[in-house]
Amino acid sequence: MPGYPPGLGLPSLNPPGHPLKLIRNEHPQHNTSLDAADADTLSIAAAHQVENFLVRRTNYEPTPLHRLNNLAVELGVGDILIKDEGLRLGLGSFKALGGSYAVIRLVLEAASRCLGRPVGINELNSTDVRETANRMTVACATDGNHGRSVAHGAQLAGTKAVIFVHSGVSAERVAAIAGYGAEIIRVDGNYDDSVSEASRICSERDWIVVSDTSWPGYERIPGLVMQGYTAIISEALRQMPDPPTHLFIQAGVGGVAAALAGHFAIVLGKERPTVVVVEPDRAACVYETARAGHPVKIDQREPTVMAMLECYEPSLVAWRILTRVADAFMTIEESDAIDVMKRLAYPAFGDPPIVAGESGGVGLAGLIRIARNNEARAKIGLSGNSRIFVINTEGATDRELYLRLTGLAPDHVGKVA
Repeated sequence: MPGYPPGLGLPSLNPPGHPLKLIRNEHPQHNTSLDAADADTLSIAAAHQVENFLVRRTNYEPTPLHRLNNLAVELGVGDILIKDEGLRLGLGSFKALGGSYAVIRLVLEAASRCLGRPVGINELNSTDVRETANRMTVACATDGNHGRSVAHGAQLAGTKAVIFVHSGVSAERVAAIAGYGAEIIRVDGNYDDSVSEASRICSERDWIVVSDTSWPGYERIPGLVMQGYTAIISEALRQMPDPPTHLFIQAGVGGVAAALAGHFAIVLGKERPTVVVVEPDRAACVYETARAGHPVKIDQREPTVMAMLECYEPSLVAWRILTRVADAFMTIEESDAIDVMKRLAYPAFGDPPIVAGESGGVGLAGLIRIARNNEARAKIGLSGNSRIFVINTEGATDRELYLRLTGLAPDHVGKVA
């Protein structure tokens, strides 16, 4: 294949040696209705509001939905559709939909309180709203992509952003965040440590935490972040000939998995797709929570290459939703994530090339593992007629690492963010 590194070889789709870890959702609330607050957050009306915000962005256009025909035949399924969020709003990941949306919502709400009247998105650049925004500071902890989105939203709204980054966040990702004018605060430890530090300092300084994870007493803003993600489903359902039968979706704290699964349940009701939540085996807090039947914080292990998913405690809001609308939970290994990056970068027999970062193809990697295991296929109802929907959640947000893991030459990557 032109441009393919000599001797690298296409990744094999044969099952690797490690055992498949897949469990069904046995929670007593499985397949029950969402809580009223969650149903409101992920409602059709809320999704329309998100799109109303999006269409006012100068660089907005729906991200593409690609069909992987060859891979579908290889895996024995009817169709595989992948939505490429690596091209979202110039930020390189689906996170562009959440943090920036939440920041803008918070600024408009603050302006409404100051002015004593409702303030809409069309007034974002007005003098009155800018004066309110200038007095605000928003902050968050990040593995990279969420912080970039919050910083971008702050730049758009005219407010200050402070982003807390832990020691595992690469210099390239930190530079991308700082490029939007955000102040960077370094934190020793992992993502959960940076979340704790951000919460502590924001409380001391009266800054607004715009987190994509939730904890007791802090749910509304993570809910707004999740609300922003519903645009993925709104766009995808217009792009698809038929709704999917299965959704394979990756999880860190569980926010995007809960948002997409929950919104599908609201839009499609009993016809919603079977939802399989996929995580790195080294950071599987949602999987272990599902096994325990209640939220658990897991011990830190060796870092995973899937850096955007390296989280050790689930979001409480996300878990509340997933208990109802996720159907199965699974983990993948490091090699699975890297292999799917290569598979997408070097597609065979006409499948379109897609630039997927280390966490981008995790849902697809989960499908590949299950599709090669007859017992697992039966467990989630996977057949030759199944229509699979997966999300490439990020492009090459760390270009150097992407090139090293895939073996691509720099001039071969036309779409790298």
